[in-house]
Amino acid sequence: MPFGVDEAGKGPALGSMFAAAVHLEDPDALPDGIRDSKRLTPDRREELAAILRTDDRIAIGVAEITPARIDDPGTDMNSLAVEAHATAIDDAIGSVGSAAAAGDRPSGLCDACDTDADRFARRVADACSVEIDVDARHGADDDAPLVGAASIIAKVDRDAHIAALADEYGPTGSGYPGDSTTREFLASYVDEHGSLPPFARESWSTCEDALAAAEQTGLEQF
Repeated sequence: MPFGVDEAGKGPALGSMFAAAVHLEDPDALPDGIRDSKRLTPDRREELAAILRTDDRIAIGVAEITPARIDDPGTDMNSLAVEAHATAIDDAIGSVGSAAAAGDRPSGLCDACDTDADRFARRVADACSVEIDVDARHGADDDAPLVGAASIIAKVDRDAHIAALADEYGPTGSGYPGDSTTREFLASYVDEHGSLPPFARESWSTCEDALAAAEQTGLEQF
């Protein structure tokens, strides 16, 4: 019984990172058109995610890593990616633990979040609560449909998370440092509140720069 895992939101300055695992009971269950989420329009991603979530032959697990966890000086993004992948896998395949014990050992593929793909695979397997076989490859979301399916779920959940923040706080952009709307939102929020928004990754240089710029502007007013 195979599974695929991918993450979304590892690099943004705002919001959580999400990982998703998609586990199949039937190898023919994946709908047509599955591919890396970055190659699909938002509407198509949401359409495919809805199909994946409503098919009884498909089990889905999702893990969220919050900005507070990301800012924790006692961890790092590679370790958090391992944690997210393992949590998503456990969520997706937890119900087949007895089958695994009986010899039907789950196996699957992760999109590697470490420069050393084999090391990432070993760490994910060790972090899971059930015994599984894990492989990891760079670019797996682009050439393995099951990992592509996981990338769609993770991206849709990440986008919904950012949309909910925008509904509450105003236009945030994508949350990525290269997004001008995100940078403008941070500058405006810090200027108004004197602090970063509660969903900012405070340890990210983009957020640190927004605070420093506001402090410098305040000093220049005296």
